[in-house]
Amino acid sequence: MDQPVPTEAVNSDDCGAVNQVRKLLFRRMLVGIKDGRFFLGSFYCIDKQGNIILQDAIEYRSTRQSSPSPMEQRCLGLILIPSSCRTSCHVDCSIHEQLSLLSLRQTSPP
Repeated sequence: MDQPVPTEAVNSDDCGAVNQVRKLLFRRMLVGIKDGRFFLGSFYCIDKQGNIILQDAIEYRSTRQSSPSPMEQRCLGLILIPSSCRTSCHVDCSIHEQLSLLSLRQTSPP
């Protein structure tokens, strides 16, 4: 039978993840979604489901079906990107910070 996890252990893990994500606030983030568009903006927040909010976001999309094609852009402002649509996420940070963020991917819920 599985042993219950002490509440303190769960809370300390959550607190560590929150502190790591907090360091990303207002950093430039590039998020790709399933239909091929990309959004570049300042990271504003993320919820438990993995939905991301970017502020001052710019949408980039291809103007033609063939590749390579020129990208069209438009300013959107504040947007929410559902986790179900997201295919990639890149943060403007150092290599050391990127490596520490990999642990968030492994501990986050599916």
